[in-house]
Amino acid sequence: MIVVTTNEIPGYRVTAVLGEVMGLTVRATNLGSSLTASLRSIGGGEIPEYTKIMYESRAEVMHRLVSEAHQRGGNAILSMRFDTGAIGQFSEVCAYGTAVVVEPVAAGEPGATPQSAHVASQG
Repeated sequence: MIVVTTNEIPGYRVTAVLGEVMGLTVRATNLGSSLTASLRSIGGGEIPEYTKIMYESRAEVMHRLVSEAHQRGGNAILSMRFDTGAIGQFSEVCAYGTAVVVEPVAAGEPGATPQSAHVASQG
């Protein structure tokens, strides 16, 4: 699955737009992590306990985003974005974008790239 933050993929042609897809998770920290993080915040700097939670959340929402696009028949997601927020002491992470079907532009066609030409020749 190709996932990009741009509105198009160089060397690929969009053949179908399948609509918006998203992945969402809401996470809470456990009491031990919250206590440790609170103590670390006194001195300033990065709080590894929260960084780990955010990385795990990002991985989870990307998995859900890609799964939803795949279920709709897509092979790419355009204009992917992350959004985060807080609901009380919980953190929300959302990834969203537009599921599409793309095909590589073959060598010699306008807009072809070396990568798309290679993929088109494989397929």
